[in-house]
Amino acid sequence: MNSTDPMNPTSPMDSMNPIRLSILGVGNWGKNHVRVFCELLGAENVTVCDPDSSRREAMLAAHPGINTSASPVYEGVDGVVIATPVVTHYRLAQEALLAGGDVLVEKPLTTTPDEAEALVRLAKDNGRILMVDHLLEYHPAVIALKRLVDEGDLGQLFHLTSERLNLGVIRSEENALWSLAPHDVSVILYLLGEEPSEVAAHGAAYLQPGIEDLAYVTLRFPSRRIAHVRVSWLDPVKTRRLTVVGDRAMAVFDDLASDKLRLFVKRAEKANGRFRTVDEGARVIELDQNEPLRAVAQTFLESIRTRIPPCSDGKDGLRVVRVLDAAQKSMEQGGKPVAIRDKDFFVHESSYVDDGVEIGNGTKIWHFSHVMKGSRIGENCTLGQNVLVGPNVVIGNNVKIQNNVSVYEGVTLEDDVFCGPSMVFTNVDRPRAAFPTDHERYLKTVIKRGATIGANATIVCGHTIGEHAFIGAG
Repeated sequence: MNSTDPMNPTSPMDSMNPIRLSILGVGNWGKNHVRVFCELLGAENVTVCDPDSSRREAMLAAHPGINTSASPVYEGVDGVVIATPVVTHYRLAQEALLAGGDVLVEKPLTTTPDEAEALVRLAKDNGRILMVDHLLEYHPAVIALKRLVDEGDLGQLFHLTSERLNLGVIRSEENALWSLAPHDVSVILYLLGEEPSEVAAHGAAYLQPGIEDLAYVTLRFPSRRIAHVRVSWLDPVKTRRLTVVGDRAMAVFDDLASDKLRLFVKRAEKANGRFRTVDEGARVIELDQNEPLRAVAQTFLESIRTRIPPCSDGKDGLRVVRVLDAAQKSMEQGGKPVAIRDKDFFVHESSYVDDGVEIGNGTKIWHFSHVMKGSRIGENCTLGQNVLVGPNVVIGNNVKIQNNVSVYEGVTLEDDVFCGPSMVFTNVDRPRAAFPTDHERYLKTVIKRGATIGANATIVCGHTIGEHAFIGAG
C-alpha cells in the first residue's frame, strides 16, 4: 500500500508512491470531489471519468494536469470515487471492487437492500474498503451534536425532527425521498446508534407521474424513540434543520444559519402532580470550520492507507438503504408501517434500551425493564418485569432472569443461567453512601454456565459460582 502521513495526505511522505484515484461522474456533485481530491493529492494523481466530453474538458480547464477518460478507469489506481446516478452505483461499485480498488460511493449506496448487502459482502471477501459519502456525518455541527448526545447533555432522547426543503433540484431518475432523505436518515441513525424497528411514510407526486416530490417519514425505534423526516423539492423556503429533544435539554442544528448548532436548556418537569416548563436559556456551540467534503475525502484516503474502515462504511450505507426501502414500500401502501426486518428480539414498549446495547436473536425483554449502555445480551434470553441490566454487563445465551432482579456492572452471566425472582447481585463489598466506590473498583462476579440462583438469594460480589451450581432460595 502507499505510505502517507495520516495528518497530511499531501505530505512529502507520499511523494514517491502517491495514492491515485479515479472519479466516475463529474456532474453537479462529482466536480466537488474532483476539486477536493486535486487539492489533497495533486491533479496528476486524479483521473476524471465521464462520457460527456464537455464535462471532461471543463474539469481539465479547472484542474490542469488531471487525467481524463470517457469510460471508467479501474487499473493503475488505488481507489475509485463513484458520483454517478444512483441506478448505476451497484454495477460500478461491483466492477471497482472486483478490480481490486477501494471505493467511495455517493449516497445512497444502492437502490435496494439486496444490492447493498451484496456490495458489503464483496468488499469484505476481497479485503477492500467500501465507504459511502454520508456527508453530514462529517459535518462539524453533527459531530458536536453527537458529542452532546453521548455525554448526556440532552439526557435521554425523546424525539428528532429533520426538515430538508427547497424549490429544486427536481430529478427524474429518483424521487425526493431517495434524493434528499439519505442525509437525514444517516444523521438520525448516527446520533441514536440504532436502527428503527418500523418505518411509515406518505408522499405525493405532482410534477411527474410516479416520482414523489415530497415525503413525510416516521421512524420508530426499539428504544421507544421516534424520528420524523420531511423532505421536498417543491417548497418555497429553503430549510436544512434538525431538532433533537431530550429530557434535560434540546438542540437545533440549522445548516443555513450563521450559528449552526444551539443548545436550549429547556425541559418539562413534574412537581406536586403537575408539569411545569423550565427554560434556563440557550447557548451557541462553538464548531470547527472543517469542510465536510474535505473531511470525507481525508477519511477515505486514510482508510486506503491504514485499512481501517471509516464510520460511514458499507454497513452504514446498508442501514440507510434499508430505511429508504421501507419508506418507499410504505408510501406505495398508503402509509402502512413497514418493518425494517423481521423482529430478531422483543422489547416491551414500557422498557428502555440505551444506545450501544447488543441484544441477540429471540431474546424477550418484558415490562418496565432497563438495559444500560455497553451491555451485551445473548440469544433466546428472557428478562422479566422490572429488570435492570448494566451498564457494561455481559449475559450469555438462553439466560432466564425473573422479575425484580438487578444485574449490576461487574457481573457476568454465562449461558443457561437462571436467576430467580428478587434475587440480589452486588458489586461493592463495603457499600457506604458517604464514600462512593469508583466503578473501576467494582468486584467481579461470574455465574458459570447452567447455574441456578433461587428467589431472594443474595450473591456477594467477587465470587465465581460454578457450572450447574444450585443456590437455594434466600
